[in-house]
Amino acid sequence: MKIYTDIFMKIIIFFFTIFFLFKSANAIENKILFKINNEIITSIDVINEIEYLTLVNKNLNQLEDDKIFEIGKNSLIREKIKIIELSKYFKKFEVNKKYYNSIFKNFLKRLNLKDDIELKNLLNKKKLNPELIENKLKIEILWNQLIVTKYSKDIKINRDNIRKEILKSNTQKELLLSEIIFKLDKKETLDEKYKKIKKEINSKGFSNTALIYSKSDTSKKGGKLGWIKINSLNQKIKEKIKNIEVGKITEPITIPGGFLILKVEDTKKLKIVDDIEKQIEIIANETANKQLNQYANIYFNKIEKDVEINAF
Repeated sequence: MKIYTDIFMKIIIFFFTIFFLFKSANAIENKILFKINNEIITSIDVINEIEYLTLVNKNLNQLEDDKIFEIGKNSLIREKIKIIELSKYFKKFEVNKKYYNSIFKNFLKRLNLKDDIELKNLLNKKKLNPELIENKLKIEILWNQLIVTKYSKDIKINRDNIRKEILKSNTQKELLLSEIIFKLDKKETLDEKYKKIKKEINSKGFSNTALIYSKSDTSKKGGKLGWIKINSLNQKIKEKIKNIEVGKITEPITIPGGFLILKVEDTKKLKIVDDIEKQIEIIANETANKQLNQYANIYFNKIEKDVEINAF
């Protein structure tokens, strides 16, 4: 992967000049900023991406302009790399309508919107085309489909161990978690990177830091993973997180494709009142999803190396 950094600062200055003009005048000249293989990213694309990201994560507006640009740019580059890879496997980016509707409902729920009418009104205010949302959801669906196709055979679930853990107690502990997955830059040590991220967390908060540093797709949501059953975590992560207090973060945890920092947002214990077999399936599905997410990060890191990125 290659970016011509000698003109990068000029691009940032140019971009933000037109960005603020756009906000006041509602019209700019569309310029090509980056080329990822044969895919291009324009100034309008970056503006739209920033508007989209502020839609799904309101914390973005709290950051400095240069950070916002970086996040918007990196988000689009990541999406373009996925599009390039998906094009090798799917002639048309079409998905099962029933499954799409399910994902779309979850998207509305995440934004606290009742229906697509409320979404359209919100998009109109941001001057975003509804097709942008549809395309992003389709890319997400197809990317997940590709990862499942490639790696489902490698998923390892030990239901006997899950059963044993459940039967140890009549309650299950759940954690509300957020994550930052990061890689090391050249000549950067783990200690240096962790100190940098930790300093950012202390000054800007975990959610904003996830937007800046996390390489996971959860970064758009501020790293939020939601409620996770502790029995669905692998032993190494379970050991690292079991004594972490609410509001605190873990030390970096080595995972395939990088390093993981987890924050415990909240905890709860629930009585096991449902069928044990049902609980086993829930934990098995959570475990499988975590493994697939790790494979997705590994796969993305692999294909990213073969992509050439040029700045104009």
